[in-house]
Amino acid sequence: MALVSAVTAVAGLIAFIALAAPQITRRLARTASMPLGTTGVVGGALLLAADLVSQHVVPFTVPVGVVTVVMGGANLVWLLLHESRRCR
Repeated sequence: MALVSAVTAVAGLIAFIALAAPQITRRLARTASMPLGTTGVVGGALLLAADLVSQHVVPFTVPVGVVTVVMGGANLVWLLLHESRRCR
């Protein structure tokens, strides 16, 4: 419990990975179910991408949590737009 608290304090909130990974996996696999192993791989890849962006792409170092919030927010907006277009 202490290690999770320490990582969260240093990295910031990375909960958007847990929300985005299953949805991305479902769309990539084109199935109604969400395969657990593939979801884990996609979640790890998203976290790795967010870490690389936070350390190397942005001109100053930002916590990885900030990058995951931006990625998760963009993913949420895309999902909302995609679903609203499908309902029309």
